Amino acid sequence: MLKTSMRTHTCNDLRKGNAGEEVTLCGFVNSRRDHGGIIFIDLRDRYGFTQIVFDPEFSDKVHELADSLKREFCIQIIGKVKERKKGMANPNLSTGDIEIFASKLNILAKAKTPPFEIDDRIVPNEELRLRYRFLDLRRPIMQRNLEFRQKVMQAAREFMEQEHFLEIQTPLFVKPTPEGARDYLVPSRVNPGKFYALPQSPQLYKQILMIAGMDRYFQLPAICLRDEDLRQDRQPEHSQLDFEMCFVDEEDIMNTVESLMKQIVKKTLGKEIKEKFQTLTYDDSMEMYGNDKPDLRYKLELTTITDIAKKSDFEIFKKADTIKVLVAEKSVGRKEIDSLIDFSQKELGAKGLAYMKFDGKILESSITKYFSEKLQKELIGKLELKKDSTIFFIADKKKKVNEILSGLRIELAKRLELIDKSKNELKFCWITRFPLFEWNEDENKWDAMHHIFSRPTKDTEKHIEKDPSKIYGNLFDLVVNGTEIGSGSIRISDPQLQQRMFKIIGIEKEEAEQKFGFLLNAYHYGTGQHGGMGLGFDRIVATLLGITDIREVIAFPKNKAAQNPMDGSPGETTPQQLIDLHIKVDIAKNKK
Repeated sequence: MLKTSMRTHTCNDLRKGNAGEEVTLCGFVNSRRDHGGIIFIDLRDRYGFTQIVFDPEFSDKVHELADSLKREFCIQIIGKVKERKKGMANPNLSTGDIEIFASKLNILAKAKTPPFEIDDRIVPNEELRLRYRFLDLRRPIMQRNLEFRQKVMQAAREFMEQEHFLEIQTPLFVKPTPEGARDYLVPSRVNPGKFYALPQSPQLYKQILMIAGMDRYFQLPAICLRDEDLRQDRQPEHSQLDFEMCFVDEEDIMNTVESLMKQIVKKTLGKEIKEKFQTLTYDDSMEMYGNDKPDLRYKLELTTITDIAKKSDFEIFKKADTIKVLVAEKSVGRKEIDSLIDFSQKELGAKGLAYMKFDGKILESSITKYFSEKLQKELIGKLELKKDSTIFFIADKKKKVNEILSGLRIELAKRLELIDKSKNELKFCWITRFPLFEWNEDENKWDAMHHIFSRPTKDTEKHIEKDPSKIYGNLFDLVVNGTEIGSGSIRISDPQLQQRMFKIIGIEKEEAEQKFGFLLNAYHYGTGQHGGMGLGFDRIVATLLGITDIREVIAFPKNKAAQNPMDGSPGETTPQQLIDLHIKVDIAKNKK
């Protein structure tokens, strides 16, 4: 009960046992029905619904005023709780056994006709929802999402405190540094021509905290801001559960996170995860699933058959760098196959999609003629084919093959309904031992795959000056149901080693001092081995709810153009503000 001077109960409090009590409720008019001169209102607040009855025989004046009520009027009612007549109860409402006969009505605020129904069964278009976010957030499902978000936050904070992590706020105005994405820049009024950056992550500062002897740090939420293209699981500002630990190795951090996630799941979903999270190396994940964030709720593993396929007479296979297959352990109809070929070409960039069907004895397709009987038997054995299986082939460069089959795997799982959504299954896994660097073909240089502060593995450190492609890192990502929800590493704590790593991506000593001098200087005063993670808090909440779009768990998100249609941000500023900030705006016009 949330009793205040304006209400005695919420719209979810009252039950049969309250019959006969006089109560006061506040809320919004969700719906209205007129039956034989009696007006019925479903009153809604954050907690639920209660049916209000305006009967002229009970109170004529109140009934007359109630006749003016419209959807989303904010009202206060005083009345008596009565048990509903036999056969009139609503089993879909927790308050469905009672109704309130109103003796007093106060209209607290009138409302315009809303642009869409405040009803979970009706989902407005995205832009309308964001423009009228204050109405969208009245929908019960959105309120439940935000309530669940708080529960996750409470469970996480409770765990971190139990494990002796110290919550410390890191700065929001920081030095611009290359961390992988574009910075949001903030001009300094008192330092003309200079800029702060909004933090892409607390990375450097949490390492500084370890050097400072804080031992275990966390921040929730750690607000991270990155000027990058948006998608369903990415926003320009997002929340992290950020933490760092000292005197640890990779396994210590992973064990801590496993315990954290298991506690969150138990306290928010009431589910117990007993098994240890599966661990895959990056190379194994790419080989088996074509990506580094596999959905393990279904098998559908990729298999390399290059050695077999190249022995065929199929010219495309003979010339290909890599040939891999996906095996659907069920018969896929020709119409569906044609649709998948179209999908692979248009959506995934495949040049083509070959296939074979296995009836339990022989392989059937237009390309089986290029495979000898012996070769077909070898393929059947290699793939351990079951009756009615369908094989899909992609031949191309290895990277392209993985990209296409990864996308096809996800699409096949949807079409073949391999995921039982009713179970709300959570399949966590660790992806470890990532390459530290990847070649940027556009700029003809090496880039850090995660960030440049991750320690190389001891067995690959020897390749730093020789071949960066062979350097792997003490890196680890946490993945659940095909979504990466966290990334972490053991950090470099040796300034000399850090400089060697900078050099690979083209940052020489002088530039390193200019950009990262404060961190490099701190290293000289000694620190223990440390590491940590940034866990995407929005993604965690969304995944636990079975939602793919993180905007559903953020109160005021941006649209795909990084705009907020509700408040109109980003907006223009005044000439005087620009003068104060020593800024001149010169927007280049697109030449026609």
